[in-house]
Amino acid sequence: MLSVKMLKPYYVKEEENCIRVVLAYQYFSLSLDDKVYQFVPLESREIRINRETQKVENEQDVFVFQKGKEYSRVALSELLKLKDFMAHLNSIIHPYLNGDKTPIEQEEVDLVIIELEKQNIKRVIDYALETNDYQLFLDYTNKLNDM
Repeated sequence: MLSVKMLKPYYVKEEENCIRVVLAYQYFSLSLDDKVYQFVPLESREIRINRETQKVENEQDVFVFQKGKEYSRVALSELLKLKDFMAHLNSIIHPYLNGDKTPIEQEEVDLVIIELEKQNIKRVIDYALETNDYQLFLDYTNKLNDM
């Protein structure tokens, strides 16, 4: 099982089109099969995020991790599938974005909006029942079922 033990940037560089999260030795470690591996900058050493799309640009890059004499190579695309990695990464890049929501935050906002819409539909259904408006009741129960 792969999980992130620690992810702190060595530094973050802001550029016009992207944010570069540069990594170094003691700032990034993974737990892989109950062993803790430390990042070593043998291949890739940065994560580039497009400011406009908020997507990682260098997904195909490979990071190398070391435990003693053992080395493990992990593609950034694999790390991006981990929720804890994405949470760490989003917390790092959030202050550098142009006031936009990070992808995870936007997902949470979307879920809240959907829930509020469902609650409003339920209120209209209650109103339709109170006023004996059969057509309004049917319309909004269908909308609620479609959600």
